[in-house]
Amino acid sequence: MGRKRILNVSRRQVIRGLLATSAFGLTAKLGTACSPSGTGGTDAAEGGAAGSGDPLTIGFIYVGPKDDYGYNQAHAEGAAGMAKKFSWVKLVEEANVPETTAVAESMRSMIDIDGAKAVFPTSFGYFDPHILKLAEEYPDVQFFHAGGLYQEGKTPKNIGSYFGYIDEAQYVAGIVAALTSKSGKLGFVAAKPIPQVLRNVNSYTLGARSVRPDATTQVLFTGNWAEPIKEAEATNSMVDQGIDVVTCHVDSPKVVMETAERRGIFCTGYHANQAALAPKGYLTGAEWDWTNIYSKIAEDIYAGKSLQDGTIDHILRGGLKDGFCKVSDYGPAVSAEAKAAADAAKATLIDGSLVIYSGEVKDNKGGVVVGANEKLEQKDPKLEQMDYLVEGVIGSVGG
Repeated sequence: MGRKRILNVSRRQVIRGLLATSAFGLTAKLGTACSPSGTGGTDAAEGGAAGSGDPLTIGFIYVGPKDDYGYNQAHAEGAAGMAKKFSWVKLVEEANVPETTAVAESMRSMIDIDGAKAVFPTSFGYFDPHILKLAEEYPDVQFFHAGGLYQEGKTPKNIGSYFGYIDEAQYVAGIVAALTSKSGKLGFVAAKPIPQVLRNVNSYTLGARSVRPDATTQVLFTGNWAEPIKEAEATNSMVDQGIDVVTCHVDSPKVVMETAERRGIFCTGYHANQAALAPKGYLTGAEWDWTNIYSKIAEDIYAGKSLQDGTIDHILRGGLKDGFCKVSDYGPAVSAEAKAAADAAKATLIDGSLVIYSGEVKDNKGGVVVGANEKLEQKDPKLEQMDYLVEGVIGSVGG
């Protein structure tokens, strides 16, 4: 088989071929060298023993492209930032892997061919059943999932859950949106009504209403993480209804940002910085800063720590204070008043004096979801089980 042809096949095709041939050693090395999206590790490292001085191979899998201006780009930038910091890291990546058995094949390929000792399958839908199954199959490999699905006593010990309190940055963005909006009508294009998405919608709205109590947020769910046509339709529909600031929680905010700019309204971003897509209307955004957490995990593994023995926490969380996320730089349309209010809120979130879900908080049906004397700190499990929309949000969890 010629080298040119090998470069045109996916990792999943390579692993199928490896499983069907007895010449495993030769083809495994060839498959690793030709990994479609690997980032240049050396052939000498076939995994690397933790703490031994050998390179440590770490795999990353993305559900979409690495340059989507969104979820996947944020993770890819974090992985690249981590690899850049440590010469002993060998980074292996694959993009555009669907939430099907394809991701299981990709993980198996990274482990069997590349010798990965830790794998980061970054999409929410990779967890059940795919990560769960592979974790049982490879008990010595550490699996890190971006989400809140780890359950003590139920989830295999070699699986860890990491996520950031990016709703803190969304709260700040909501303040900027409300103080920039002329109508007080904000819009939120969302993928699915799962707790992480609802938490962003609600925190954005609570931030907006903290400075403008009459502000509302219209939310529209597209039903999936990447639905560019529906995202454009939802944004246009919001503009037609008089909404003049939009944001989103979808894999790639690109369509929402560009549609908002084309229609002449403002926008706030998500996942990564989208200022280049809307140079006039981009106000700010809630960005991930995954380099910090990826670097910390890599250092721990290299030092011999693990999920299995409890020296790496199974649940890793952090917010603005911990560098898991950040607020995008302010755009040209943001007033001095809005900047001051946003900066003040950010400071109180960092020092802990502001608790976003502090009672009394009602849902948009009039029910009390946070009692008058109740405070739900960021680590409260109730927040990771959120199934409601707060007062001020127009829409429904089932809609």
